[in-house]
Amino acid sequence: MMPPISALATLAFASALSLAGLNTLAQEWPTKPVRLVVPMPPAGTTDNMGRLVAQKMSELIGQVVVVENKVGANGNIGSDFVSKAAPDGYTLLVSGVGSQGINATLYRSMPYDIVTGLTHVGMIAKGPNALVVNPAFAVNNLQELIALVKASPGKYNYASTGNGASNHLSMEMLKSAADLNITHIPYKGGAPAMLDLMSGQVPMMFINFDSAVPHVKSGKMRAIAVTSLTRRSALPGVPTVAESGFPGFEAESWTAISGPPNMPANLVARINEVLLRISKMPDVLEKFEALGLEASPLKPEAMKLFIVQEVEKWGKAVRASGAKVD
Repeated sequence: MMPPISALATLAFASALSLAGLNTLAQEWPTKPVRLVVPMPPAGTTDNMGRLVAQKMSELIGQVVVVENKVGANGNIGSDFVSKAAPDGYTLLVSGVGSQGINATLYRSMPYDIVTGLTHVGMIAKGPNALVVNPAFAVNNLQELIALVKASPGKYNYASTGNGASNHLSMEMLKSAADLNITHIPYKGGAPAMLDLMSGQVPMMFINFDSAVPHVKSGKMRAIAVTSLTRRSALPGVPTVAESGFPGFEAESWTAISGPPNMPANLVARINEVLLRISKMPDVLEKFEALGLEASPLKPEAMKLFIVQEVEKWGKAVRASGAKVD
């Protein structure tokens, strides 16, 4: 039986009020402080980028942007927190390749859907991993490293910042492309891994480019390749993996901003415009260049497609490596 006309009218009126409320919300945002959740520990790349975005966003919107670190499960804890927040633009997430790409396959179950469980607002920047070696390791480029490893299968090992990290999977992608037999040694974070590399306990690893630059410039490690498709001005003499014999090889980390699901489109567009303005600031671009990062603004529609592609790309690497986290 059809609902009474009065009931239909009430539903329509309620829907109109709800839509009007969302539109007003987007027009008025922000009227109070914004919380920016960083799902990774303090002082790392994601945290540093989050604090830079918070500072610049605050300058542009005239409200305090408070950074909160909600750490655990390679970003899942903080991401899940944001996925359950109100879609009003006052709780946002600093997302990255781990929490919004790798984890979809790395974890047997996820507390949220990476593609639909968040609103993917826009990209901030992306940057490569650098393949670095101990200064005493007798290779000068990627082809020499491959030849050395192939001459003694199973003899050499490499460090990573942890099982399933992007630097771990970057090496697994290279292992597959070059048919290498080399052993993975996972560490609990970048600091202990890099310390062991610099002391000679392990000969090589991939690491975030911005983490590698100061140690390369000080001579404590050598960079022999980067995983972007183009060289980086911070270390212009370091070739890409792609130009070193593996055309199309690309494995980059990135930083983006996401929010809870069901955010109104005009609110998403408003925040995306703020991110676009941040990505054009001269002092921000100067910092990006020094760190080997590249401003990579994306509109929300393109950002969602990018997430889908990242889940697929890193999923292949996770499955090939056999990495799993319970």
